[in-house]
Amino acid sequence: MTYETVRQWCLKFGQTSANELRRRRPRCGDTWHLDEVYLKINGKTHYLWRAVDQDGNVLDILVQSRRNKQAAKRFFRKLLKGLQYAPRVIITDTLKSFGAAKREILPGVEHWQHKGLNNRAENSHQPTRLREKKMRRFKSAKQAQRFLSAFGPIYGHFQPQRHRLNASEYRALIQRQFQE
Repeated sequence: MTYETVRQWCLKFGQTSANELRRRRPRCGDTWHLDEVYLKINGKTHYLWRAVDQDGNVLDILVQSRRNKQAAKRFFRKLLKGLQYAPRVIITDTLKSFGAAKREILPGVEHWQHKGLNNRAENSHQPTRLREKKMRRFKSAKQAQRFLSAFGPIYGHFQPQRHRLNASEYRALIQRQFQE
């Protein structure tokens, strides 16, 4: 099997598989960790916006060229449309765009802003950075969005937190996830 075969298979079935896993998973937590990280795509800076719940499950991903209030509002709308429920608490870093967008779109939600509280979202970027290096960078924002929106939910599904489980629990969890 060649790399091109795998790439074509991912293009054809990857998003469908990710959507099916997202549909079948239980309801995510009510504490959301939001963060953005920059990506260099063809020499231009883009921003990868990511939302993660308190258990480390990736809720949604969006690649945009801006990092302002309108970009944050767009990310919030996409996130709320996909999940169809509002969180109890939002935890972000100290980027002011999050606070301005939250005041307009989610006025009743508690918002915590602190540099150290958002480590769950920061750690969620690590697999993306590793994939980015292996793939020798993303070629376009569309390709990055398409790949990461499928890769994010699938990666978390098949990479349980092994250090928190004993061997029998780990085997049972992996078996259940493959059946899904």
